[in-house]
Amino acid sequence: MIQHWLAKMLLFPFSLLYGLGVLIHTGLYRLGILKAMSFDVPVITVGNLSVGGAGKSPHIEYLVNSLQAYIRIATLSRGYRRKSRGFMVVEPQMNAEQAGDEPLQFKRKFPELLVAVAEDRALAIPNLMVEQPNTQLILLDDAFQHRAVKAGLNILLTEFDSPFTRDWLLPAGRLRELPAACQRADIIIVTKCPPSVSAAERAQLLAELKPLPHQKVFFSYYRYLPPYFLFDRHTELQLSPELEVLFVSAIARTEYALAYLNRQVADVRVMEYEDHHYFSRYDIGQIHKAFERIETPSKVIITTEKDATRLELHRKYLHENQLPVFVLPVEVAFHFDQQQEFDATIRQFLLDFTV
Repeated sequence: MIQHWLAKMLLFPFSLLYGLGVLIHTGLYRLGILKAMSFDVPVITVGNLSVGGAGKSPHIEYLVNSLQAYIRIATLSRGYRRKSRGFMVVEPQMNAEQAGDEPLQFKRKFPELLVAVAEDRALAIPNLMVEQPNTQLILLDDAFQHRAVKAGLNILLTEFDSPFTRDWLLPAGRLRELPAACQRADIIIVTKCPPSVSAAERAQLLAELKPLPHQKVFFSYYRYLPPYFLFDRHTELQLSPELEVLFVSAIARTEYALAYLNRQVADVRVMEYEDHHYFSRYDIGQIHKAFERIETPSKVIITTEKDATRLELHRKYLHENQLPVFVLPVEVAFHFDQQQEFDATIRQFLLDFTV
């Protein structure tokens, strides 16, 4: 703990410089020197103040699930760490290197959804509208800091166990913006809540977040579904107290998934890599060796949906060595019977936009 705080103090001067840069960038937009572009189609951003781990993808998927039966939706992401460039419409047969892991995950889960990637969201939206002129809603993934687009609704995510109010600016902490940037949000969602949250815990977090009068605060949690085989979604795995799991992950925060797995199975061994890591052949070999070291015959490898798109690049090796890799799907739910209120808020935004 002492070393942790010492490292933060040593990095604090660099955080001040980073914060100065953020203030200058924000000021340029406030003064009108840099201008945000508006569009004739409703745009919702889903993002967070910190780097990674708040649950953007599951919340994007929640919105798609709840709205796609009624309106035509498109998602637009940067396609972080993809090896392609420029604007591109994602197709299911692409791989993670072409499309990026999260956009590919969206497209495969929702084949009818238009999924696009581009570094510059403001320039990409006109291209997206050419591809699908009857688009009725654009969801911008991880774009809270992308000020070049003036969104109609900003959704800010922050984790229950580590809200932005307790964090520092990069590099001493994980914040990409000052905590005061939360004032741009229309909706704040406290994500990854435990299975039950007391009224006292809710009140404590609300007091800490200090939402503005116009801001609505929701509390969400994850519901995990039965894992499915990496190469066949119809082959599911039943988790049991006899099962031992090798959990392979390259996402920002794994605590929530690990807590769930530890409640379901006999033992969980973990191999973690940096967020969005592309597994090398060496990595896959090490995963294979770690799996073989588990002595019980009742054992599997479990990974996240985002990681699955990158592990899939090693399909041949995994097939040849008969490694049982299963994917742990997740969906978002709301505490305090807030689902209807959240859905109604989104619908009202869409109705107001068309008036």
